[in-house]
Amino acid sequence: MAGNGTVARRTYAGRSAADRRAERRERLLDAGLELFGTAGYAAASIEKLCTHAGVSTRNFYEEFGSREDLLMALHDRIIEQAFQAVLNALSTGDDAPLCQRFELAVRAFVTTTASDPRWARLSYVEIIGVSNAVEKHRIAWRERWAEFLESEANRAVARGEARPRSFHLAVVALIGSVNELVHHWSICGGQESLDDVIAEIVRVASAAVTAP
Repeated sequence: MAGNGTVARRTYAGRSAADRRAERRERLLDAGLELFGTAGYAAASIEKLCTHAGVSTRNFYEEFGSREDLLMALHDRIIEQAFQAVLNALSTGDDAPLCQRFELAVRAFVTTTASDPRWARLSYVEIIGVSNAVEKHRIAWRERWAEFLESEANRAVARGEARPRSFHLAVVALIGSVNELVHHWSICGGQESLDDVIAEIVRVASAAVTAP
């Protein structure tokens, strides 16, 4: 009987406590994406997030220590997806020349992060300048991307497509260009095609690596 009682306490309507908690977390993530990605981070209080998600304030703090934690969790989610998309795309062009590899990588990154205007706003606007903790988080991702891009540049050197030099400043500048161009596209309501934005980024990337 005790065992049956334990099962009854741990499940509700056929769903375990862990399942219900995971569902609440997803609702909070969905609420964060909607409110941060439309009204903006500053306008999205914890109370508004909880109301949108249909959870209590206590439930919020069971999942996230602060609004900043929710913002960073969302940022991690989209950038991790983008990073994997880039790796998958490059795996299809392992022997391709530099310009083609950049096109594969840029298209994968941009189409992932700009697949939804809310993701674009969160990734390129709302994540910037929130606090020291969020800036540390954002810069850690920037350095991870910079390391990845430097490895691509050094790969081009090994293949005779570029001259050897330090590429760190070049790739940091490239990351800034990507952010600004995609943000520009996202707020212009599609006045310019995403293909044009991708082509421009590829030109900037290729020049950054192959310039003497």
